[in-house]
Amino acid sequence: MPLSEVILAKISEWTNPPYEEDCINEIKELLSQNNEKELNERFAVELEFGTGGLRGIIRNGTNGMNKYVVARATQGLANYVLASGESDPKAVIAYDSRLYSKEFAMEAAAVLASNGIKTYIFSEMRPTPELSYAVRKLGCVTGIVITASHNPKEYNGYKVYWKDGGQIVPPHDENIIREVRKVEKITDVKKSSFESNLKNGMIQWIDSAIDEPYIKEILSLVILPEEIKKSNVKIVFTPIHGTGGTIIPKVLSSLGFSDIIYVQEQMKGDPYFSTVRKPNPEERDALDMGISYAQKHGADIVIATDPDADRMGIAIRDKEGNFKVISGNHIGAIIEYYVLSMKKEKGILPSNGAVVKTIVTTDLQDAIAESFSMKVFNVLTGFKYIGEKIREFEETGDYTYVFGGEESYGYLMGTYARDKDAVAATVAIAECCAYLKNRGKTLVDYLNEIFQKYGYYDDRNVSIDAEGLKGAEVIAEVMKNLRASSPEKISGLKVVKVIDYKNDTVHDAPGSSKALPKSNVIKYILEDHSTVTVRPSGTEPKIKFYFSARGKDMKETDFRLTSLINGFIPEIKDFISKRINE
Repeated sequence: MPLSEVILAKISEWTNPPYEEDCINEIKELLSQNNEKELNERFAVELEFGTGGLRGIIRNGTNGMNKYVVARATQGLANYVLASGESDPKAVIAYDSRLYSKEFAMEAAAVLASNGIKTYIFSEMRPTPELSYAVRKLGCVTGIVITASHNPKEYNGYKVYWKDGGQIVPPHDENIIREVRKVEKITDVKKSSFESNLKNGMIQWIDSAIDEPYIKEILSLVILPEEIKKSNVKIVFTPIHGTGGTIIPKVLSSLGFSDIIYVQEQMKGDPYFSTVRKPNPEERDALDMGISYAQKHGADIVIATDPDADRMGIAIRDKEGNFKVISGNHIGAIIEYYVLSMKKEKGILPSNGAVVKTIVTTDLQDAIAESFSMKVFNVLTGFKYIGEKIREFEETGDYTYVFGGEESYGYLMGTYARDKDAVAATVAIAECCAYLKNRGKTLVDYLNEIFQKYGYYDDRNVSIDAEGLKGAEVIAEVMKNLRASSPEKISGLKVVKVIDYKNDTVHDAPGSSKALPKSNVIKYILEDHSTVTVRPSGTEPKIKFYFSARGKDMKETDFRLTSLINGFIPEIKDFISKRINE
């Protein structure tokens, strides 16, 4: 595709000062190669500052994660903070182990400080939930985490938090987006050097001042500390080259877990994630090295956290000695059941307790919560909406938050943070494992007990990648087609209800007056109560499909899920492939 005049104008801007020499040379090299496809990808659009912030491929250009895009986004955020009327505004910044994470964090700090916003920044990588905690602990108006979570190594991102410690939600998200869009050129950014702001006190390094109270909050979540001390449970842990290695070993040691094997090759930060294909604890191959350690040492469980330590995955030993990777939905069900049952047993389960989950998370968690007389709220995908409910409960006093989770391996047991916390989740699953081992049981046994009590629920997710500008267009076309012509049957099962979260009014709980924000999600409910949910990913170039079923045993449930996938996915996959290759 030939370069348009608009793109050529952007290229001209990016190949002259104040853009730095490395950026200028990189773009000029693409011009000399006549690489119009790559130049179009980099300059045809702006990297979108969405409701969660930025996420994109690390590269120079308007459609990439780079210091210039970070600076402009931060200037927009600074403008919004200053216009909000907060006196003596402060901010805090954390970052993960990815390429340029610290550099992007320092760039953001310099912009905020230069705009008169006192900024705290960790001197080394730290977990995202610790940033969420730090926002409120330090009395900040806003916070930033530089991370692309579990995306491939080519990506980085930028997440924004507000003063309640949660990721930005309405009205702040749309208002910040508007301010960011007003910052059209790099010359609109007000910035003096990081070093000068550090020297004048507008930037301040923080580490132990937040680490210590954050760890104390995590330790306070333990329900049965005596079970840990008398257990000989053997745990393999890996942070998959990410931030979990900075905090989790300290926490586990403090609690008295005495037999922990660390995957040494993955304990240090590595921006290339050299030992895995992708640093995603949802995928078995990211746990392979941990499983090898577990088999060698006879461990009971493998625990893995993603690069920014907000998601946790596990593999557990079955009776045959094989390790089984557990889904995010089932991990959540295990933790939820353990927390609710142990708190009830100790008499500390609140009578007005609430469980908050997302609309694509298993109904098994609803069934568990309701059996303990907990109120269940279903919110949009994204933990920020769970964080929003925590704030709402604190303001109204109507409910007490007990547990929150989402199918994408994110969980939170307390209210000290307002984002999913793999540090706390690691402690919870390790405690549960210790409790069970003291009774001669395993997590496999525990999960089977849950199935026997509530039903054999299972879920499968299918993602179809569609990269680049063309991919985004095709994904939008798929959603448009599904709305224009809804299927009457899926795999021979009648569709009895369609929920369009973009056009319908949907409430977060029965009897609640709170309507969910509009979202590009469609859910099909079938005659056997199975569901199929479709949504474009908000953080990756893909469209996601969530299949959920329940059967009289896991074999029947598995058959139903396979049938649903085979009856729905091939036609859409074929359509996407053909359209992208046109």
